[in-house]
Amino acid sequence: MTTHTIPKPLFSYRKYWAKRFGIAPYLPMSRAEMDALGWDSCDVILVSGDAYIDHPSFGMALVGRLLEAQGFRVGIICQPDWQSAKSFKVLGKPNLFFGVTAGNMDSMVNRYTSDRKIRSDDAYTPNAEPNKRPDHAVVVYAQRCREAYRDANVIIGSIEASLRRIAHYDYWSDKVRRSVLPDSKADMLIFGNAERAIVALAHRLGAGEPIGEIRDLRGTAFMVPRGWLPAADWSEVDSTEVDSPGPLLRHLNPYDVEPEKGSESACASGAAPGKAQVIEFKSVARMPRLDRSRTAIRLPSYEQVVADPVLYAHASRTFHLESNPGNARALIQAHGERDVWLNPPPIPLTTPEMDEVFAAPFQRKPHPSYGDAKIPAFEMIRFSINIMRGCFGGCTFCSITEHEGRIIQSRSEASILHEIEEIRDKTPGFTGTISDLGGPTANMYRLACKDPKIESSCRRLSCVFPGVCENLNTDHGSLIALYRKARAVRGVKRVLVSSGLRYDLAVRSPEYIKELVTHHVGGYLKIAPEHTEVGPLAHMMKPAMKSYDEFKRLFEKFSKEAGKEQYLIPYFIAAHPGTTDADMLNLALWLKENNFRLDQVQTFLPTPMAIATAMYHTERNPLKKVTRSSAPVPIVRSGRQRRLHKAFLRYHDAENWPLLRDALRAMGRADLIGNGKKHLIPSFQPPGTGLRHQEARHAKASPRAPARLAQKSSGKR
Repeated sequence: MTTHTIPKPLFSYRKYWAKRFGIAPYLPMSRAEMDALGWDSCDVILVSGDAYIDHPSFGMALVGRLLEAQGFRVGIICQPDWQSAKSFKVLGKPNLFFGVTAGNMDSMVNRYTSDRKIRSDDAYTPNAEPNKRPDHAVVVYAQRCREAYRDANVIIGSIEASLRRIAHYDYWSDKVRRSVLPDSKADMLIFGNAERAIVALAHRLGAGEPIGEIRDLRGTAFMVPRGWLPAADWSEVDSTEVDSPGPLLRHLNPYDVEPEKGSESACASGAAPGKAQVIEFKSVARMPRLDRSRTAIRLPSYEQVVADPVLYAHASRTFHLESNPGNARALIQAHGERDVWLNPPPIPLTTPEMDEVFAAPFQRKPHPSYGDAKIPAFEMIRFSINIMRGCFGGCTFCSITEHEGRIIQSRSEASILHEIEEIRDKTPGFTGTISDLGGPTANMYRLACKDPKIESSCRRLSCVFPGVCENLNTDHGSLIALYRKARAVRGVKRVLVSSGLRYDLAVRSPEYIKELVTHHVGGYLKIAPEHTEVGPLAHMMKPAMKSYDEFKRLFEKFSKEAGKEQYLIPYFIAAHPGTTDADMLNLALWLKENNFRLDQVQTFLPTPMAIATAMYHTERNPLKKVTRSSAPVPIVRSGRQRRLHKAFLRYHDAENWPLLRDALRAMGRADLIGNGKKHLIPSFQPPGTGLRHQEARHAKASPRAPARLAQKSSGKR
């Protein structure tokens, strides 16, 4: 087995025999559509929690059209009734595999707020109708596919599967869950950008190769027997030898009938039978240098990370250090008597490959079966263009880097300009405005390490924290040229940039800021400092506020020169790991001083596999070497404190004043309560406001208090 670092070009495969059926107007969602195309079966059936929108911004359509370009017949099952296997049989059994995805979003993030309350709508469903997908959709859909056809190959992917490929903390159940692989009973998981793996897999299955023998595709994970290695020349290294966390809690193997040779028994060492031992891992002689391409790192097992927060944080740190496709090693994590095996991440697509992926014959609109129903996610992106993917920012609360990688994959100018023309010519309702020319980060287009050798060997988690790496090319010239050419396309009146951008990169190119501000801001520009205080920013891996201040100065300068009245809209996060009440108070004072009154605010939501989630769960910081003596990370867990941190961001809302008054008094800052300009909140309370806090406080004192208060507020006696 080998996982090649020089990949086979994506469009160099000989097309599958079914290419003779040609291109489908829409990938079929029914037997009637299959009959119209002359198909007796589908080679691949994609199952998704989203509605089918034939547009490159939706992963299901992108992958489906890519497989179609390889000659495969691809059908789609969208938002099936998961209560039985019946809905999973509508297109018959796929000849090669089911490809299961939760959709563009994680199903739990899609369905629940950061306060664990169920959302009232779903942007990826016709008319935003809620409850059209189950919790943990990948697991449920995969199990139903298996029930429908027990011998069908089942492949799981998308961001939900990708971010659950190893044992992970699940915020909604407040526990560590197993890898999604054993729970879904899938044959294989494809993580990250799936194009290379899914094309190679489809062709190999089409050639008759059993899926159980396909073990060498980068970007794939699968279950293997405990201790399995691909070949005799492979080596396994324990993660504690790579980055030792210090004294470890070693839990006894329940299947061991006698102690390991050369070691004391549990009883002889003073530990009671069945109890964990504390083992001190001492320094040993340096191991011989191993071939990284034939080395696998064994992470602490699922059972260990469930029981030991230090090992969870250590596993998170090791996982993220092995994320560069240029030097990452395979990873192993035991789940009971079997191992989850993860091959190294996929090799990024080249620009010509990206161009061809986006050149598929997308209809750029929802499937006709939805009629006139509005799908909010489509309405939001119908006139926008994705110019790149990936992010080297590494923000700890964000999952883009874990999913798309930190190496930027950019499309060519010609490809992007052609898509603008496609929007102009194909998309109903186009009036001349491109709503966004961006990506995960709007201004990382064509930015990369100056030296490919350095890039392939780097183990930094961010190219821009704690400062911009000296090896990073920050020249925005290519993006400026693209903006100018996009504005010149016939029929285009305006091109906006709505994606978030890295202002610490932008300030290195004042010419870019001038171009952006003069031509591409629609009055308001969203930007995300996330916080003002050093502590939270360090735990987020975000730049200090001096970069924001410099960007703001240039933004205002060039807006004035252009004769435009434009404003920055900053975004901030409440209750992020590493944040104290004092940090949120200082942020509130900064907001008041700068006359910001935020309408929408974000409370930290721990998503699977993010570094900040590991901080939240373990109270350790995986950005540094994790030991049992590591300083604890301040964590906001209680509902009251989370509401308080959110209230500081909306200090101007009278509903929050009672909660803030109580907190300020407890913090010894009652001097900020008053009716002058120097005060944060007033001492008076407008009639009919602040009732939520009063109800909560009375409920704590007496279970009958909320009812009495409600009666009083409604005028009842």
